[in-house]
Amino acid sequence: MKISQEISTHHSIHGLKPDCLSFSEVLAQSFAVIAPTTIPASNIGLIVALSGNGAWLSFVIGLVGLLLVSININQFASRSASPGSLYSYITKGLGATAGVICGWSLVLAYLFTGMSVLCGFANFSGMFIGHLGIHPSSITLLAIGAGISWYAAYKDIQLSAVAMLWLEAASLVLIIVLCIIIWAHKGFAVDMSQLTLSGVTPGNVATGLVLVIFGFSGFESATSLGDEAKKPLRTIPKAVMGSVILAGLFFVSTTYIEVLGFSNTGVSISQTEEPLGFLSQQAGVGFLGELVGLGALFSFFACILGSINPAARVAFLMARHGLFHASLGNAHSANRTPHVAVTMCSLLTFIIPAVMSFFHIKLFDCMGYLGSICSYGFLTVYILISVAAPVYLYKIKKLRPIDVIFSVLAVGFMIIPILGSVGLPGSSLFPVPASPYNIFPYLFLMYLVASCGWFFIKKQRSPHLVAGMQQRVEEIHASFTEKNNY
Repeated sequence: MKISQEISTHHSIHGLKPDCLSFSEVLAQSFAVIAPTTIPASNIGLIVALSGNGAWLSFVIGLVGLLLVSININQFASRSASPGSLYSYITKGLGATAGVICGWSLVLAYLFTGMSVLCGFANFSGMFIGHLGIHPSSITLLAIGAGISWYAAYKDIQLSAVAMLWLEAASLVLIIVLCIIIWAHKGFAVDMSQLTLSGVTPGNVATGLVLVIFGFSGFESATSLGDEAKKPLRTIPKAVMGSVILAGLFFVSTTYIEVLGFSNTGVSISQTEEPLGFLSQQAGVGFLGELVGLGALFSFFACILGSINPAARVAFLMARHGLFHASLGNAHSANRTPHVAVTMCSLLTFIIPAVMSFFHIKLFDCMGYLGSICSYGFLTVYILISVAAPVYLYKIKKLRPIDVIFSVLAVGFMIIPILGSVGLPGSSLFPVPASPYNIFPYLFLMYLVASCGWFFIKKQRSPHLVAGMQQRVEEIHASFTEKNNY
């Protein structure tokens, strides 16, 4: 009887450390970039400011939409793996131009996720140690967060994964316990204003979805560990889908409880930078709020690290395909990490927030701005992968009608936040977002136009560039293709 087995790769064709990460460590990579702790501990106010009582519904829609996207991602992840994440998948499904759009979008998305969360780290750590009478500058705190993350990513991917796993797990447990206490303090009340979407328009829910996508963003980052994961064709698809489901349930429940917790307090959650700290004081367990704050601080750090890892690996593979400077495609001979790409990504993650801080933009505002911009990178990639999946399945003669349905539904769900972020002039249901959020989609579009223009110029100068890209992607795919053996 024939059974399907995954090829065991005992070496990495890219020079990275092979077969070193277990399923829990691969899951930790996705969870670290999602950084679920940071939403209820700090960022929830930004989302409620946009969605109001519909914040929980924005998370439900995000959960369903990204679950559909994960199904499309896993059409590739269950058949091949590489450090290039969705970049190599989309190149295989839709060709080199779509792959380049994906690659540039992913690099921006991961880097801006890291920048946003680095601002959160600096903001949160500044408030936390401020209680001790210590008040370092914002740029100092930004440098500390970026520097420690650089070292962990530069040194050892397994060290990175284990650190992220334990940091995030401890934070999640603390928040779950605190939310149960907060809900009990409210008498386990049912909040009808949330359930009936009081004062909420479709535009509110759609606009909030932009930051909700940021909240989920990175669930696919485990796909960048194709060389380093054990049994990647099994562990990576499980990590991709599992991280969406677990994070989604966590977000929906904590959002509902926190909005309920702020009702009748006279304090606005949208103006509170430490919502769980405030609610813990209200519930008489302030010490638990301090522990959650400490856990959130570690979670911010884990997310910075979790963002640098996949950004560096996408840049690493694109460099080996001739799209970036060749030095970014080098792997450290001893550490087996893409050390040059890691260093570049770490520097960029620090420099942009540092410049914004230098011009006196509040760190809390920087989180929202950078988080919104990164969401457009992820939305672009999620739409491309959902289109690429049925095309790829058709090419290998595996396409089923249900696969087309999953693709169409995923694209439809991803269009909702795009519509919310652009708005319809004169519409009360989908109003144009307030400044500066209204200009972010166009800044991202300019970025894509510039990067695609650069690619076309490079393609004219190097006629064999596209053929080389596709050949290398095919080689990666072939090295991980499932074989039937006795």
